[in-house]
Amino acid sequence: MDNLKGDPHQGDGSFRDSVATINQQGKRNWVYPQKPKGKLYKYRTYISWGFLAVLFTLPLIKLNGEPLFLINILQRKFILFGVIFWPQDFFIFMLGMLTFMVFIVLFTIIFGRVFCGWVCPQTIFLEMVFRKIEYLIEGDAGAQKALNKAPWTAEKIRKRVLKHTAFFALSFLIANTFLSYIISFDQVKDIYLNLSDNVRSLIGLIIFTFVFYGVFSWFREQVCLIVCPYGRLQGVLLDKKSIVVAYDYIRGEPREHLRKNAERKGGDCIDCGLCVRVCPTGIDIRNGTQLECVNCTACIDACDGVMESVGKPTDLIRYDSEDGIAKGEKLRFTTRMRAYSVVLALLVGVLVFLLATRDDVQATVLRASGMLYQEQPDSVTISNIYNLKLLNKTHYELPVELKLEEGIKGSIKLVGSNSMVVPKEASLERVFFIYLNKADITERKMPIKIGVYSNGKKIDVVKTNFLGPFMRNKK
Repeated sequence: MDNLKGDPHQGDGSFRDSVATINQQGKRNWVYPQKPKGKLYKYRTYISWGFLAVLFTLPLIKLNGEPLFLINILQRKFILFGVIFWPQDFFIFMLGMLTFMVFIVLFTIIFGRVFCGWVCPQTIFLEMVFRKIEYLIEGDAGAQKALNKAPWTAEKIRKRVLKHTAFFALSFLIANTFLSYIISFDQVKDIYLNLSDNVRSLIGLIIFTFVFYGVFSWFREQVCLIVCPYGRLQGVLLDKKSIVVAYDYIRGEPREHLRKNAERKGGDCIDCGLCVRVCPTGIDIRNGTQLECVNCTACIDACDGVMESVGKPTDLIRYDSEDGIAKGEKLRFTTRMRAYSVVLALLVGVLVFLLATRDDVQATVLRASGMLYQEQPDSVTISNIYNLKLLNKTHYELPVELKLEEGIKGSIKLVGSNSMVVPKEASLERVFFIYLNKADITERKMPIKIGVYSNGKKIDVVKTNFLGPFMRNKK
């Protein structure tokens, strides 16, 4: 992130050679962010309530007896808002993921890391759930530091046990919720109803609980700084026209402390340091756009509160672009933004087309391996034997029948029962014969089409070949 390199407000730029949460000895600098307050923090709280409500209730919602949303990697079954995707539809699923990635790229080019600060699950859980519990039990940043340095008294033990018990209980709830997205809520419920038969699943659930507990009680902001690849992407995607959380150094510099009955000659920044104290990743936004910034807007609320108290205009720290700060330019739709928008529109168009034309039933017909044609006792009819596989992608059973297409005269006879019903979300394999009149066979290897019908409606057409004793003197 060198888009501000050389600007007068960033000093010697040494902050770019280190991470705020790691000291010179390579040890962890524990961040104690001060509890934020303000308009944007209130909006983020409302959004987090909506996000958490959706997250915890979505696994409970069913459509046609199936979860509304399921990512079952083990069974290679994916349900997105009621639409089932099987391995045969994987290309559609991958195209959907590619479309989502292009959207993220385009969104980041224009709006920076707004996603990280407002709707990222890591940020919402950490800042809007776990930290609020921490503030409630241990107090604000100063009280937390004092408690950490204090000897192990009964009061300290009580607070720590209460906090970590709450953290572990929440982690257990989150682990159950995320597992419900993978194997469905019904199967998670079955783990507890039949513990003796699901010991391995329970052990896995407990492991996931400890992972979430470790992330939110100890690893915390390091997920955004070290693990998450999206933070690395912004260094490539952002330019001077992207919207970021930015400090207006034109207006704020040079910084000067507020002194009673003294005339100020500097900029509007009074160097109170509150923007640093509320930052969950411990950075100083006045140094410019940095990798660690997740656009949480805590510094904007803090600075606006200070500006109002000293009688200065707000928005010293605000959402803006670097060109907006340096040149006063407004956001424009650049050529790069147009190019990504065109690519995104094309991908969305292809995705919508594939979803609209996606077959509910997929049929595969193969001639029996190593088998030639069979001449029937009437010496007039020739038969071929085929293997049929039907995949039902719907939530309901489908009765299926086969018919020869394009005016081909002949008959189809199933081995065994003459009726076929494909179970919901399952496959069915059958063997059948096709009988043609010898006089109607026009080629040694004649292409034919078989229509797949359900309740009188054609749902698929399969191409295959019919082998026969073709004679050269036929017309």
